[in-house]
Amino acid sequence: MTSHLTAFQRDLARRLHAKGMSLRDVAREIGCSKSGIDVVLRGQARDAKPDTWVPRDGHLSASDREEILLGLQRRESMSEIARGLGKAPSTVTREVKANGGRDAYRVWPAHLRARECTLRPKPAKLTKGPLCDKVTMWLKELWSPEEIANRLRLDYPDDRAMRVSHETIYQSLYVQGRGELRRELARCLRSGRAKRRPQGRVKKSGPVANMVMISERPAEVEDRCVPGHWEGDLIIGKGGASAVGTLVERTTRFVLLLHLEGDHGALAVEAAMRKAIATLPKELMRSVTWDQGSEMASHLNFTIATGVPIYFCDPHSPWQRGSNENTNGLLRQYMPKGTDLSKFSATDLAEIQRSLNGRPRKTLGYMMPKEKLAELVALSS
Repeated sequence: MTSHLTAFQRDLARRLHAKGMSLRDVAREIGCSKSGIDVVLRGQARDAKPDTWVPRDGHLSASDREEILLGLQRRESMSEIARGLGKAPSTVTREVKANGGRDAYRVWPAHLRARECTLRPKPAKLTKGPLCDKVTMWLKELWSPEEIANRLRLDYPDDRAMRVSHETIYQSLYVQGRGELRRELARCLRSGRAKRRPQGRVKKSGPVANMVMISERPAEVEDRCVPGHWEGDLIIGKGGASAVGTLVERTTRFVLLLHLEGDHGALAVEAAMRKAIATLPKELMRSVTWDQGSEMASHLNFTIATGVPIYFCDPHSPWQRGSNENTNGLLRQYMPKGTDLSKFSATDLAEIQRSLNGRPRKTLGYMMPKEKLAELVALSS
């Protein structure tokens, strides 16, 4: 039967056959049987079905897709094909990649897919089912939509039903979400709010003697190739009366949380750091970078006891501890500003540490810090 073919499909069949393509291959391109193509070529087909969809200006047309196919058969590069069409190379590259790649690209299936992508309204992907359940579970783990979207690609590489973009997650929660879902979205944002606030407050620094500045730090720290270099800081609780210490490994973004019960002075911070690093292999504790806070007044005692040097950032330069600042932003999802941090026990901090080290990180290609750390330990053993 050929009555379901449009005028363009019939013309395309004739052109492709005239260029030497076999009936079988033409049929595959058109989405028809071999006998149906034979009927078309002999001029015995019934009236053609009208073409009901025409792409918007600037978008690829069916004729453009025909030229892409012919260019691929001539083994032309994406740039060469794009020049012939007057399109950007990225447009052709995305088109071919989305429709099976060089060896599987088909004109009419690609055109039908483009048409399907324009249909509105689109069915919501996150109303129910396994994908919705997985996204909801990870939102409750305080993963961001971007972390969720990219981790799905790692965990389900061959299951397209388990794919969703981070924008779709946001849209589902903003537009479809009501009540608790909206509150859950606010919790999964690092700031806990949808609007930005002006920045301007600077952490006060106290006097620290005998500092070794960041400019004297070994070059190997900078490129993150050698693990074991850490960045540290305190996050301060309500009224400045409580604090939690944070240590972040620069290569893996693995986090250690320091329990500072009732005191976050220099001696308490030093003791907590020594206790934390005692759990690490020696090759994973090479240096620490901290800002010029008074909590580091005992840094020399720490270095003498452990052999681990501490380097100090320049004043008001949080970007010199970028990994730590980023992680502290994540930590505020668990401990919002204005919270009394003394209510968090060592067990509570261990659970938060586990959660942070078990969430995928964009900078690690959406691996988890604990996975990256295990990988490095295995390589060094």
